Amino acid sequence: MKRALSIILAVAMMASMLTGCGGAAKSSSGADSKPAAGDGTAPATDGVIKIAVAGPMTGDNAEYGKGFLNAAEMKAAEWNEQGGVLGKKIEIVAYDDKNSGEEAASIAQKIVSDKDIVGVIGHFASGVCMVAAPTYEENKMIEISPSASHPDYSGIGDYIFRNNTVISVEAAAGLDIAVNDLGKKNIGIISIKTDWGTSTSAVVKGLLEEKAADGVKLVAHEEVMEGSDDYSPAITKLKAAGADAVICVGMYSLVAPVAKQYKQVDPAIEIIGFSNSYSQQLLELGGAAVEGVRFPVIFFSGSEDPMIKDYVAKFKEEYGSAPSALTSQAYDSVGMLLEAVKAAGTTERDKVRDALQNIDYAGVTGQTKFNEIGDVQKAFVKVTVKDGEFVQL
Repeated sequence: MKRALSIILAVAMMASMLTGCGGAAKSSSGADSKPAAGDGTAPATDGVIKIAVAGPMTGDNAEYGKGFLNAAEMKAAEWNEQGGVLGKKIEIVAYDDKNSGEEAASIAQKIVSDKDIVGVIGHFASGVCMVAAPTYEENKMIEISPSASHPDYSGIGDYIFRNNTVISVEAAAGLDIAVNDLGKKNIGIISIKTDWGTSTSAVVKGLLEEKAADGVKLVAHEEVMEGSDDYSPAITKLKAAGADAVICVGMYSLVAPVAKQYKQVDPAIEIIGFSNSYSQQLLELGGAAVEGVRFPVIFFSGSEDPMIKDYVAKFKEEYGSAPSALTSQAYDSVGMLLEAVKAAGTTERDKVRDALQNIDYAGVTGQTKFNEIGDVQKAFVKVTVKDGEFVQL
C-alpha cells in the first residue's frame, strides 16, 4: 500500500469540509446508478468499459468540466479506433458536479455503484475532489484529478491520484517569474474568497517570507469575491501599497478583469497568474489588457514537439480551439488509466490501481510517474501573452 491513512479519519475530515461547501444540490447528469458491485473490485462483464468524467459541466466553471469531457472523449475515440482495451469498447460517462461539494458527494455514490466504471477523471476544484475522494477510496474506485492542487488531496487513500502538481510547486514557479524574470521585489496578491484561493494565497505568502532576506516582500494582500465586476477597491489598495507585481490567485475570470482595471491606473503593473488562467477565454475577456500577463504551465499548446502539435491540431479540428493545460492533463489521465487496464489485463480495480501506481507514461503533458502517495512531478513552461497570443518565454 502506498500510504497508511485511516479512512475513518479522512471521512470525518471531508465531512467537515462538505458542511462549508456551497452550490445548489440539483440532480447530476450521467448514467443511472446500478446495484452496488460488492467490494468495488468486480470487473465489467459486458462489452463496454466505462470511465466517468466528473466536473462542472454547467455554471461559472463549466469550461473546465467540458474541457475534461472533450479530452476524455477524444482519447477514448483514439483507443476505440484501435479496438478498445481488452477487446471492449470504451465509453465516457459525464457527471455534472456544478463545482459543488454537495453535488460531488451524491455523484460519487452513483459512480461507485456502477460495476462497469473502472475509474474517475475529476473532479475540478481541490475542495470538491476532497469531498468525493473518501467515497472512491472506500469503494476501491480509482480517481485521477487533472487539476486538484491541495497538498492533502492525494493522501486520502491508495486509489486517489492527481495528474497535476501540488500548489506549492506551481506557486514557486509563478513567484520565480515575478522575482527572477521580472526583477520585482514589492509583491501584491489578489485572491478569490474560496477554499482554493485562501489556501493558495497562504502558500504564496509563505514563499514570500522565505525570500525576505533577498529584499522581496509582500506589500499587500486583497481578497475579493469570485465573479465580482468591480475590483477597483482592491486595486487601489495594492497600488497605494507600492506593488510593482501582482500575483492573481484565481482563474481567467479574475485575471482578465483585474488586468483591465489595474492597467487603467498603472499601465506598468506586472501580473502573474496560475495555470488555471491559461485559457482562450483569458484572451477573449482581457483583450489588450492581458498583454504581458505571465504564468507557469505544464502544457503549452504552441510547442514544436511533433506529438503535441498533432494533438493540438486534432483538438482544434474537433472542438474549435486549442486545448488548455488542465484539459490536456485530463487527456493524459484517460490515457494512463487505459494503459493501466491494458497492463493489468483486467478491469479489477485493485489490479488496475497497482498497474497505475507503477506506470511510466509519455503524454502530451510530459513524462508521468506517480510517487508513493499518487503525486507527480512535472517541468513547467513559462508562458506570456504577446500580440494577442500565448507564447513561450
